[in-house]
Amino acid sequence: MKPPHPGRLSAHLTAKEPTTLKITLEPGRCVGAGHCVLSAPEVFDQDESDGVVILLDTEPDAALADAVHEAADLCPARAILVGGEDGTP
Repeated sequence: MKPPHPGRLSAHLTAKEPTTLKITLEPGRCVGAGHCVLSAPEVFDQDESDGVVILLDTEPDAALADAVHEAADLCPARAILVGGEDGTP
């Protein structure tokens, strides 16, 4: 099998990835389950009085993308919305 064209491989590997994430919360939906804090404690916390999610970093570094997406996926109330630099989910 012939190797891929070097230009194509290079273009694929250097494709621009978002450098930050955009996180939006819907605190009115939050039920205080705490999965977000367990998944991404650098980004999320909970209010001590009612357990509602608190956003510590509105645009965390892309290195935290997996943890942030896990937090959003595990949220039973779907109170966490995650998008990229361009605002797309």
